[in-house]
Amino acid sequence: MFEALTNNVLITVMPVYIDERSAPEESRYFWAYRISIENKSPLSVQLLSRHWQIVDGIGNVEEVHGEGVVGEQPVIAAGDTYEYTSGCPLNTPSGFMRGTYQMVDEEGLEFEAEIPAFPLDLPDLNPILN
Repeated sequence: MFEALTNNVLITVMPVYIDERSAPEESRYFWAYRISIENKSPLSVQLLSRHWQIVDGIGNVEEVHGEGVVGEQPVIAAGDTYEYTSGCPLNTPSGFMRGTYQMVDEEGLEFEAEIPAFPLDLPDLNPILN
């Protein structure tokens, strides 16, 4: 599990390699990741948008920007947690992801919450430091 805390918003990521959606012989590798966003602040917050950097094993970087996550811009009340699952294909057997969520609290303060960097390495592969 990988965690980052920004402005009392704790983001936890758990990546999992999905063998049945991968085809290594065709250089296709697929990961799912579970994100948990816990609001530890006394104010509600809303997730407005996301920015991801997806880096493959040879250093190619894909930037992904978009509104919300999985079609939602959730409002997370003080003390509550929002969770979702998504996925990421790669053309190499290793890589990593990192990013930020653009958030706003109920008083209108906007901030970027860090999504911790997390590895996308095949289970039997020796980890590569990216």
